[in-house]
Amino acid sequence: MKPWAGGGPKVVVTGATGAVGRHVARRLGALGCARSLVRDAQKAARLGLSDGVVTGDYQDRARLDEVLAGADAVFVVTADPLRPQHDENILAAARAQGVRRAVKLSWTAVADPDADDLIARWNRDSEALLRDSGLDWTVLRMRSPMSNTLSWAPSIRAESVVRSLGGDAATSCVDPRDVAEAAVRALTEPCHGSRTYALTGPQALTPREQTRLLSDVLRRPLHFEELTAHQALARWRERLPAPLAQALLDVAERRAAPAAEQGGGDLQALLGRETTTYRQWAVDHAANFA
Repeated sequence: MKPWAGGGPKVVVTGATGAVGRHVARRLGALGCARSLVRDAQKAARLGLSDGVVTGDYQDRARLDEVLAGADAVFVVTADPLRPQHDENILAAARAQGVRRAVKLSWTAVADPDADDLIARWNRDSEALLRDSGLDWTVLRMRSPMSNTLSWAPSIRAESVVRSLGGDAATSCVDPRDVAEAAVRALTEPCHGSRTYALTGPQALTPREQTRLLSDVLRRPLHFEELTAHQALARWRERLPAPLAQALLDVAERRAAPAAEQGGGDLQALLGRETTTYRQWAVDHAANFA
C-alpha cells in the first residue's frame, strides 16, 4: 500500500469505477489525496484512474482495514441489495481505523413512503447503519443518473431505436458529474455533517423526451419503442438475480404511477450554480451513441 500523498483530507473512494465514483476519484486524485478502491484494476485503468488505485472486495474486512488505515473520510458506494453486509463491513473498518467522516450515496426513493421494493428498503437500512455508525455522516440521495441512458447506445448505434419500459414516466435525472462535485464538497468541507441532501436534475423528463433530445443532439431520427413489463423483466433477468430484476420492475412501475415524480432538491444550492441539463450531458457523451 502506497503512503498517502497530498496535503488535503485523505479520502477512500469506494465504488471508484461507478458512474459517480469515477468522477469523485478523478477530482480527489488530482489533489493527491485519494485511494480508489476497485475490484477490477483493468477497468480502472480504462477509465483513466491510476494513482491511488487499490484493489479489494467489500467482503474482505481485513483488506478494508488496510485500505482505510490513515484515512480521514470515506465515500460509501455499494451496489448489491442482496449483500447488505457490504455497508456494515465498510463502516466497521472505518470505525476501527479512526476514520472521522463518511458520505453515503443513496437514492431519493428512500423519502417516498410508497417505495417498498427491495432496493428502497436496502437503501433505508444502509442509511440507518450510517447514522448509527458514530461517524460524522452525510447522505446524498440521488435521482436516476443521466448515464443510465448509455444502456441505449448499442440499439441506437445499430438500429436508431430506443427500447425502454415506462416511456411516459418523468424523472428529474441528474448528471453524475454534478453528484460527484457535491460528494467532494461533503467529503472535504466541514459544514455537511448530519445532513441529508436530495440531488436531482433541473428538469423532469420521460424516456420519450430523452430520446427526442438525443435525436436532436445526434442529428439523426431515433424511434422509441415501449417495452412491456414482461419484456423488461426478461431483459433484467438475463444479467441480474431474480429478486433484483423484480425490484427494478417494481421501481419502474411505481415511477409510472401518477404524481410519482417528486419535485425539489438541494443540488443547485449545494453547488452554487445551475445543474447540468440532459441536453448538455447528451452533447458531452454524443460519441457513445454515434
